[in-house]
Amino acid sequence: MKRANFAVAMMAASLYAGAAWATCIYPRAPERVPDGKTATFDEMLAAQQTVKQFNEDVNAYNACLDMEMKSLEQSGEYDEARLTELRTMQAKKNNAAVDEVQAIADQFNEQLRIFKARDKKD
Repeated sequence: MKRANFAVAMMAASLYAGAAWATCIYPRAPERVPDGKTATFDEMLAAQQTVKQFNEDVNAYNACLDMEMKSLEQSGEYDEARLTELRTMQAKKNNAAVDEVQAIADQFNEQLRIFKARDKKD
């Protein structure tokens, strides 16, 4: 009986350890940015909040990646060559997330300019 409990405990521990490395969840980007030619003020305001939230979520994701990397470095499980590979992968994840936020912010800002210009014409 003790052996079975030990095996179950080891399986649970290995599942937990695997989950610990997979805790950084990439945030979902806004599905769309409203068209500045036709959007209402409320739609633009909601989009602004969505873009801001996405930026905050990406910042939290990148902070999680940093904590994950520090944990890997402190674990003692990896040699320096593997840590260098992991750091490179982490940097690519970070950069891709930042690039996506920038692209969405740029899209929103372009539509916001169109929206504001439309209101000046009226």
